[in-house]
Amino acid sequence: MSEIASRLKSLRTELAKHTYDGFLVPMADEYQSEYVPASAQRIAFLSGFTGSAGFIVVLKDKAAFFTDGRYTLQATQQVSPELFEVFDSGVKTPSEWLVENLGKGAKLAYDPWLHTSESIERLKKALAKTEVTLAPTEHNPIDAIWHNRPMPPAEPIHPYELVYAGKKSSEKREMISEILTKASLSAAVITDPASVAWLLNIRGGDVPNTPLPLSFAVIHANGAVKWFVDPRKVTPGLQTHLGDKVDIEATGQFPHALDQLAKENLPVRIDPAESASLIVERLRAAGAKLDLGEDPCVLPKACKNPTELEGMRSAHRRDGAALVKFLAWLEGSLIADTVTEINAEEKLAEFRKANNLYRGPSFDTISGAGGHGAIVHYRATQTSNRKLESGQLYLLDSGGQYLDGTTDVTRTIAIGAPTAEMRDRFTRVLKGHIALASIRFPEGTTGAELDALARQYLWEVGLDYNHGTGHGVGNYLGVHEGPQGISKRNKVPLKRGMVVSNEPGYYKTGQYGIRIENLQAVVEVIELSAAERKMLGFETLTLAPIDRRLIEVDMLTETERKWVDHYHARVYETIRPQVDEIAVRWLKDATRPL
Repeated sequence: MSEIASRLKSLRTELAKHTYDGFLVPMADEYQSEYVPASAQRIAFLSGFTGSAGFIVVLKDKAAFFTDGRYTLQATQQVSPELFEVFDSGVKTPSEWLVENLGKGAKLAYDPWLHTSESIERLKKALAKTEVTLAPTEHNPIDAIWHNRPMPPAEPIHPYELVYAGKKSSEKREMISEILTKASLSAAVITDPASVAWLLNIRGGDVPNTPLPLSFAVIHANGAVKWFVDPRKVTPGLQTHLGDKVDIEATGQFPHALDQLAKENLPVRIDPAESASLIVERLRAAGAKLDLGEDPCVLPKACKNPTELEGMRSAHRRDGAALVKFLAWLEGSLIADTVTEINAEEKLAEFRKANNLYRGPSFDTISGAGGHGAIVHYRATQTSNRKLESGQLYLLDSGGQYLDGTTDVTRTIAIGAPTAEMRDRFTRVLKGHIALASIRFPEGTTGAELDALARQYLWEVGLDYNHGTGHGVGNYLGVHEGPQGISKRNKVPLKRGMVVSNEPGYYKTGQYGIRIENLQAVVEVIELSAAERKMLGFETLTLAPIDRRLIEVDMLTETERKWVDHYHARVYETIRPQVDEIAVRWLKDATRPL
């Protein structure tokens, strides 16, 4: 705490030099990535918090830390209440706190590279009555006091082969060209590295868990692309892969390219929700005709082509085999009473690594025993590491990045005999999971309209969970991908080819956590003979047993029992040929009919 206190003091000294009354610190880099490289982990540096969602406000005499429901318990363990007021952002937002704590006429600074244009506009509206001045900084004051700051990443970039991508980069650029032409736009500024990676069929390694090369691009209506990237990352043969309609330029040339776009005096698309405020304001200041709208790559990227979908299926078959091998190992190892959260996590990674298409985890594994399972995004450390003991529930949320797909699966496992309450809560979560997995819905339905399906059986007895029910998933890209999702707020219509998670849960603070997560692809339903409109449904991709010991069978309807039995039969038939005799024996028992 003394080190954090010293850093806060140094930051306040730095702010005073520029007559700033406060400074905003988001969990972001200039690319607005979900996972930021070590060089951009300013929140961890300033507060000690290591989660992936956070926001800090530092004023002259106080500071506040905000995170969402996934990380509120983690924040209480990592963020000092003596140095920060800690809030769930679902209860109190940073702008609400600022209105209460900033005096009239205060000068509030922010780094315009780290906030989206849309977020700054929202903040301006929220603070309009306070007469607060929002001041963009030329240099981030945290960087001035961060003396051992890691260097920005420069991992090599490689072509993403057509056998996995399913479409050539030239085909994708032609698709985006058509979108721009139809909208009478001259170009689009692409600031999301995932969109650039998808568009150019490239992958890299600049951020943890996601094969992203951090870079910007501008695509013109004729399909030509200027790609702005650190030249150290460019590998031999990459230009040949890209073709002659893609020009590679150093990242430092990007601001000048924005100025040039403005001079052309033609409409330019940029996404204000995903682009740094500095980029939008530079275009605006140069006189560009801005078309503020969604990144044109986002929707085509989310709707997987047939090759990508088949790759996702293959990745999940192999991932399921790794998980089954792990679960069989776990049951045998528990007899020795030596399994801990960390060595269980390491053992699962060992099984995944045996596959030659595996390239690493898709996120930091959540391996939580007992009360740790109630911390939605718990991360086991040497200090917190706990043994798996009888009477506990063990929550394991993990995933892999494979060349042909990305996986994300959660299973809750009974260690010893579960209590009646555990079985009740687990079965309510399972019923919600089945309801969402089984639903058929008309084209145009949004995730917000489906979210309650997964919560209904918890709501019946006054329970709920503080996270979305599902997120979009990329194809050997981000394990969290927009625009689709299943949550109370997501208004994006689900489309064929999208992949989303189905992960309702229940969490009893200090005691246990429950979550059942499968990934599922949106597919067209064609067997409805009386259908009067185009209908969609879900194809479950994840293949791993659901712990039968936690199912209160009498709480299930006949239809729900058949769903579990059918799913388990499919898991058995698909995974059995991939595992050894010991794992087959365990799998046969784990998937026997209810």
